Amino acid sequence: MQNPPQPPPGAIPIPVGPGGQMPTPQQIAAMQQQLAAEAQKHGMTVPQFVEHVKAQRLAQLQQAQRQQQQQQGGPGGPQGPRPGPPPGAQGQPQPIRPGPPNPVAIALANFLRSQPLKPRTCIINGERKDMFRVKRALRALQSPAYAKARAKNPALPEITDRASLENTFKLLPMSMLALRVSKVDPHEGHDHPPKKGKRIKGLWTVRIEQQQDAADDMYYVWLYEGSQIMRKVYGALALVLIFTVVLYPLWPLVLRQGVYYLSWGFLMLLGLFFLMAIFRVILFCITYFVVPPGLWLYPNLWEDVSFMDSFRPVWAWHETAKPKKKKKASKSVNAESAAQLAGQTGHPPPATATTTATTTQVQTAPQQRAYVAPRVEELADDE
Repeated sequence: MQNPPQPPPGAIPIPVGPGGQMPTPQQIAAMQQQLAAEAQKHGMTVPQFVEHVKAQRLAQLQQAQRQQQQQQGGPGGPQGPRPGPPPGAQGQPQPIRPGPPNPVAIALANFLRSQPLKPRTCIINGERKDMFRVKRALRALQSPAYAKARAKNPALPEITDRASLENTFKLLPMSMLALRVSKVDPHEGHDHPPKKGKRIKGLWTVRIEQQQDAADDMYYVWLYEGSQIMRKVYGALALVLIFTVVLYPLWPLVLRQGVYYLSWGFLMLLGLFFLMAIFRVILFCITYFVVPPGLWLYPNLWEDVSFMDSFRPVWAWHETAKPKKKKKASKSVNAESAAQLAGQTGHPPPATATTTATTTQVQTAPQQRAYVAPRVEELADDE
């Protein structure tokens, strides 16, 4: 079987039909007329338009090859198309292929950031980030709040089954807005044994996992911090404030006098506060000997309370610690009362036992009807 002849450079290529069959002269004339019309529309001659179309087709093929190599893990990956579900498939979960964030993923992240996902703080690459569990995010996507958000923003994906739910959630790792992490030991790989320091509850050291799945018991860390508009506004206001303070010598005279009087007012209030603190200590020392246990003016002044609660109540008595009764003293009192009761009734007192750190002595009264005065042996406390 002979190959069809190739057209010379700059000539119009003639497509070959199935089976190598050449088109009819009428079809060739129609194609030439259509090609000439397209070239005239673009302001080119027919050979220039043909070369332009060839260059566009070659660029599209090269771009498709580059995308295929990136999806397969780089230039050294296996050749050939990578199997996977078609775009938009709702019947099965789609594989995660990270890329630049899209508006739909950002809208989804803003919605989930506003939901009560019970985030916990974790440490990743030496930075503190918020971490959440996948099942709470999936519940939020199935809640009526998501339906209301989707009514306001129809671009959010529709959720009909488990596969579409996971595909919607996977928009976050695909846009690098949230990534799956797992807990690791911060001292893993070190020569020294793990340090027994004070553990902060809920503070994990995590690392990013290569496999970005969406199981219920997995954890994801937020890389998306939301809109930064307010942070930029606050930063600009801080710069304006600093610049205003620096230009204090250029202020009008009225403003500088006002600031001068306000500064003296704040200094007087601060001095009054310290005088009150000294006076309350002197008052307590006097009342401690005159009317014990002593009186405190503003007892909550140095407590960890709000500003208003620091001055409530106005005064209160000093709280003294209740003395703790020793167990051995209580045992001796119980033995003495039992012996007195036995002497009054005429019955023999019960056996008593006293225990020390070194020896144990047991004393039992003689079994007789005669009255015997109770005898209690007291031992010194062993420290």
